Amino acid sequence: MATPAPHGPPEGLGAAPMPPDLAELLRADLQDVADEVEEEVRRQVPEYARPGDGTYHEHLRAGVVQALTLFVDHIADPRGRGDAIAATYYELGRGEALEGRGLDALQSALRIGGLHAWRRMGRTAEELGLDSAVVSALGELAFRTVHEVAEAAAAGYAEARSNDTGELERRRRRLLDLLLGEGPVAPAAVQDLAHGARWPVPKRVAVVALAATPDQREEDWPLAAAGALVDMDSRPPRMLIPDPEGSGRFGSRAFGLALRGRPAAIGPTVPLTEAAQSLGWATRALGLMGRGILPRQGVLRCADHMSTLLLHSDEPMLDRLRAHVLAPLDAVSEGQRERLAETLLAWLLSGSNVPDVAARLHVHPQTVRYRMRQLEKVFGDALHDPASRLDLILALTTAQKSEEFLNSHP
Repeated sequence: MATPAPHGPPEGLGAAPMPPDLAELLRADLQDVADEVEEEVRRQVPEYARPGDGTYHEHLRAGVVQALTLFVDHIADPRGRGDAIAATYYELGRGEALEGRGLDALQSALRIGGLHAWRRMGRTAEELGLDSAVVSALGELAFRTVHEVAEAAAAGYAEARSNDTGELERRRRRLLDLLLGEGPVAPAAVQDLAHGARWPVPKRVAVVALAATPDQREEDWPLAAAGALVDMDSRPPRMLIPDPEGSGRFGSRAFGLALRGRPAAIGPTVPLTEAAQSLGWATRALGLMGRGILPRQGVLRCADHMSTLLLHSDEPMLDRLRAHVLAPLDAVSEGQRERLAETLLAWLLSGSNVPDVAARLHVHPQTVRYRMRQLEKVFGDALHDPASRLDLILALTTAQKSEEFLNSHP
């Protein structure tokens, strides 16, 4: 623990003629002054006026006595060090952070207490008939003392907050690993980890897979501060969003702004214990985005592309489907193959309506009829069989996005 070292004595104090018994006179009065300071702080700082909080009151009393002792010790030995008292305030600052409180109450108590203590001790100095140089030096020392202990408290508070933040991040990473792991998720384990990570447990979540970039850090993501669990070190980087459909924090606009144009895929919304499934779909969608099968840019929601994701959930089987169903096209030339496949898909999707096909393809209806006569020769009765038509739609739809499958298909 590195506490701030007390500053050297004020220049005026060492030069001013000090009554040899001043320190002892003030020390004898210290407990009475401490009583007044404690009462004044409780009156003006609500956090220290709470009934029934013995620990808080003990901390207040100890802090007041320690600060007054430091002040008197500096009078007795202007060049002495107050390391022990600085350490006490360092621990007081740490305690505020560990209890989840802010530092404002303690700092207010120091300012109010220091001012009241100086007024009381200043009256004592006047009663002793000390000249103005000594009184001025004592005033400087009083405010220096307040500054020293305030610095020590702030340093302790900052250190505890830093460690606490790091520990929270580690606990949240462990929680995310549990939720997105391959094994079954025990609700009791989730509750325990979530409590330690100060993460409210949601009923439903969605997992986001993010396109990797070389320099993005977790602390750069405002969604983490909003309650998302983030792991930028995984491949791909991932983010678990609590209650994505029930909070404005993760609305489409807010989410898009937070990602700053970075491509991402949002998995389906699922119960918390099924978060790994949402990650699986998001990861698959991100991969399809990279291949151009799904839109490459912006934020893609898996819920809007379920049929494509389903078709590509078993790529080897999809390849076999295409090869089997589109095999009749091997009988035509390579130049015809793409035009016939395009016409056939439009015909199937338009309910066999020739004018609609012509409008969709920007060709003459007679051209469509000519191509369909060719397709009738190639596919025969399969064009009118419901099961075969479904297979053709699936094969042709995915073939259009499969790296020029139709052009390269032997």
